[in-house]
Amino acid sequence: MTNPMVPQIQSPSVPGFQHTDKRLTVVGLGGEGVLRTTGMKDQAQAVISAAVDQGITYYDSARVYMDSELYYGAFWEKHPQQREKVFHTSKSAQRTRQGALDDLSQTLKRLNTTYLDLWQIHDVRDEKDLDLISRKGGALEAFVEARERGLVRHIGVTGHHDPEILTRAVEQWPVDSVLMPVNPVEEIIGGFLTHTLEAAHKRGIAVIGMKVLGAKHYISREAGITAELLTRFALSHDITLAIVGCSCVEEVSELVKAGASDQKMTLNERKEIMAPFMPMARKLAFYRGV
Repeated sequence: MTNPMVPQIQSPSVPGFQHTDKRLTVVGLGGEGVLRTTGMKDQAQAVISAAVDQGITYYDSARVYMDSELYYGAFWEKHPQQREKVFHTSKSAQRTRQGALDDLSQTLKRLNTTYLDLWQIHDVRDEKDLDLISRKGGALEAFVEARERGLVRHIGVTGHHDPEILTRAVEQWPVDSVLMPVNPVEEIIGGFLTHTLEAAHKRGIAVIGMKVLGAKHYISREAGITAELLTRFALSHDITLAIVGCSCVEEVSELVKAGASDQKMTLNERKEIMAPFMPMARKLAFYRGV
């Protein structure tokens, strides 16, 4: 049963995701945490079950996230009616058409589903990636083809390495969404939350925030920086939703609580959260390129 405390947005009103009648929650279950492991099926099932029970409708995974897709697949096999209610995503880091199509075939099999709500070109980093993906026989052909065939409802691009490269992908490719870092460090440095976000808004595509907790490195008891605060910080920006990986049921509940807050932070409140990160902001963006 959907938790009425978790805000949901009707998909047709969400830029980029018009080709679905599903509702999206403003927070989604990320593919990190316990999902990006192997041999932890029981713990992963508990996290997925808690997310479903508490009303989360957006689910993130990737072909390279260890057993993430298998964990999901095992859950949907037991609960097929729930699969049809959620917005399920995955990603491929292959750079050729055939490699990406092979990934998609394996992804659908592992997830025990016949389609993806969103399939994303994974981790675009540099000029070489842009060229390989865009050229004849490149992965972009597979993504467009899969959307045309109905194997995927939407296609997207992800990146956390170089905002200039990701911005160009958003501007040049026929994608419906972009997955990018949204956190205090990024607001300090600029790039993703300036150029890439602006390009996404101009294109009218969905924006999903990741690296919200900085792999939990940004959580600080001393500074009063909690996971809930960081999630609310991300949601205070003009994005569609934010995803966070969870390692246990309790973290799922924290995510839902953060998503249930309907009060966006003011600029001054965001500055207070950003203050502890100011001295070493660039270094704290560990996921970016050197």
